[in-house]
Amino acid sequence: MRINHVRLTGFDLVFKILVDYGISIIGLLLLSPILAIISLAIKLDSPGPIFHRRRVLGVNGKQFNALKFRSMYINGDEILAAHPDLIQELAHNHKLKNDPRITRIGFFLRKFSLDELPQLFNVLFGQMSIVGPRMISPEEIAEYSKLDINLLTVKPGITGLWQISGRSDVSYSDRVKLDMYYVRNWSIWMDLQILIRTIPAVLSRRGAY
Repeated sequence: MRINHVRLTGFDLVFKILVDYGISIIGLLLLSPILAIISLAIKLDSPGPIFHRRRVLGVNGKQFNALKFRSMYINGDEILAAHPDLIQELAHNHKLKNDPRITRIGFFLRKFSLDELPQLFNVLFGQMSIVGPRMISPEEIAEYSKLDINLLTVKPGITGLWQISGRSDVSYSDRVKLDMYYVRNWSIWMDLQILIRTIPAVLSRRGAY
């Protein structure tokens, strides 16, 4: 397996870095009261940690923990074990439309993508980008063809083409195709268009579960 070099160079790379750090720093400062309220709500809603750390692949396959607000019960595996049909659905789509493991506050957080706000820290740490391909786990890499490994040449994003195209309503194979299109056709203007379209996409709640 061979990983190509990152395609962003020169001014494009500097611009993307400035956007990432600018949005993440300003966002964390402005949203700090909301982050505190969400943290308290999670603790009051169900026992367990505030954050969920998902192990994912970054540039060149380097693994890191992507932060999210915890939206599931801590005994999620036990809950899912009682639903064999959902286990098959999860294995096929990597998502569940009606997931019994989700908490009350978790349902609300997912509807408005608020569970992903802690990923601003991942952007600040240089592990993620504001705009980029969807995060993939180490287990998913076996399902990708050799060409699709090009997804690992750029940082995964908090938002991206999959986010503004229907999120979880988009099939798994189509998500991969959207990410590949982004990697191969990246431009400053594409990032700006995705950022502008992300807000109405989140507010519409289409594909959010």
